[in-house]
Amino acid sequence: MKEIVDVGLPPLNQPFSWAVKSAGLLFTAHGPVRPDGSIDTGPVEAQARLTLVNLRRAVEAAGGTLADVTQVLIYMTDVQDMKAIDAVYREFFEAPYPNRSSMGVAGLVVPGMKLEIVAYAVIPAAA
Repeated sequence: MKEIVDVGLPPLNQPFSWAVKSAGLLFTAHGPVRPDGSIDTGPVEAQARLTLVNLRRAVEAAGGTLADVTQVLIYMTDVQDMKAIDAVYREFFEAPYPNRSSMGVAGLVVPGMKLEIVAYAVIPAAA
C-alpha cells in the first residue's frame, strides 16, 4: 500500500505526487520549486539549494532524515554545473554518501530550470 506524503509544496499542473512512501521506502523527486509553486530559474547554486531543501522537507515529512537517503539521481541541463551542484550537495549530505548518478539532459520541463533530483530513502519504522 502506498501513502502520499504531504511535503508542504503546492500541487502543480501535472499528474504526480511530490513524495510516496511504501513498505518503508520513500520515492521523491524535486526541482527548484518555491513554496508558492513558482520555479527558481536563477543561478544553479540557488536552484540546487532550493531543490535540496525541498528534498529534505520531503524526507522529514515522511519521518526520516537525509541520512536515510540511499540513492540520488541528478539530472542537469549543463554538466559544467556539476562542481557548483556538488558544493551545494555537500551542505546537505556528508559521508557516508548515498549512491548517486548524475546525468546531463537536453532539457527539463520548465525553461530555465537547470536541475532536477530524484531520491530514494529507507525510512525507519516509527518507535
